[in-house]
Amino acid sequence: MTALPITIATGNYDRVKPLIDGQVKVEGCDVNYLVMSIEESGHRAFASHEFDVTELSSSIYMVGRSRGLDDYIAIPVFPSRSFRHSAIYIRDDRGIASPGDLRGKKVGVPVYSMTAALWVRGMLQTEYGVSPSQIEWFTGGLEQPGREEPIPLQLPGDIRLTVIGNDQSLSALLEAGAIDALVTARAPSCFDRRAPHVKRLFQNYQAAEKDYYRKTHLFPIMHLVAVRKELAAAYPWLPSSLFKAFSQAKQLCIAELLDWTAAKVSAPWVLAGLEETVALMGPDYWRYGFRENLPELQVMTKWSFEQGLSARQLTPEELFHPATLDQPKV
Repeated sequence: MTALPITIATGNYDRVKPLIDGQVKVEGCDVNYLVMSIEESGHRAFASHEFDVTELSSSIYMVGRSRGLDDYIAIPVFPSRSFRHSAIYIRDDRGIASPGDLRGKKVGVPVYSMTAALWVRGMLQTEYGVSPSQIEWFTGGLEQPGREEPIPLQLPGDIRLTVIGNDQSLSALLEAGAIDALVTARAPSCFDRRAPHVKRLFQNYQAAEKDYYRKTHLFPIMHLVAVRKELAAAYPWLPSSLFKAFSQAKQLCIAELLDWTAAKVSAPWVLAGLEETVALMGPDYWRYGFRENLPELQVMTKWSFEQGLSARQLTPEELFHPATLDQPKV
C-alpha cells in the first residue's frame, strides 16, 4: 500500500524531535517535516494553507473557527505550553509594583489575539481584578514594524486599542517610555540588553507560576496541531495516526529527560527541576488528549468569547476532529 505523503510544520521542540529525525513514524504516511517559528507556520497556514499538518496559535485558531474559517481541524496535541507570568514586562519608573497597578496604563502586545495575551488578560482579570477595558492597549511588531492581526477582530466598544506606527516597534517604545508595559511571549530585545527601567513585573515568576498552578491546576496551552480539513475527510484515519505519533514522540522525549545517566540537556540542575515539576503536576505533566486538557480548553473558549476575540461562544469539542476526542484504552 502506498504511503500518504504529508508535510508537517512545527517548531523545533524536543517533544517532536523523534518525528523530525524519523525515530517515530506516522502510520500510513511518508512525512516531509519542516521546522519553523510559530509566526511563520501560522502566517503561511492561514494565508495559503501550505501545510497538511501545522502548529497553530490556539487563540487565533479559535478566532478563525468562530468566524467560519475551518480549513484546518485540530487534534489534541499541544506542542507549546507555558505559564505566562514571565511574559509581562514593565517600566519600573511608572509606579507598577503589582498587577493591579496596570490599571490605566499603556500596555503593548504584538498581536491582541495571540494566545499568551489571552492567558495574561484572563489571569489579570480572574486573579487580580484587572479587566481588559481598564488598560490602554497598543499592538504592532515586537522588534520589526508592520505586524498585524492575522484575522481582523471586532472587539467590544470599551476596549481601547491603538495600532502603533509603521516605523515603530513595541520593544523600542517600551525602552523609550512611550508605553508603560508589554505583554509578549518573546523577551523584548530591550530587556535582553538590560535597558534602564525595563524589567519583569513578576521578578520571581517561577514561584508565582507554581502558586497559580496549585490554585487553578491549569497548565496554559499555547499552540495546538491541526490537519487540513479536506485531507482529514479524505483519509479519516489520519487524525488518529497523527495523535498517536505525536504522543509517542512526546513520551520518548520525557523518558530521555528523566534518564540522567548522562545529561541530555546542557544545564546542571535540569533533573532537580523535573523532579519538582513531577511532584507538583504529576508524571504526565505535559498532557496530550482532549479529556485530559478539558479544564484548560473550557477556560480558553470562555475567555476568548468574553474578551471579544471569538465571534461566538465555542465549545471545546468543536475545536477537534471527532476521532480524536476519545482514545482507546488498554
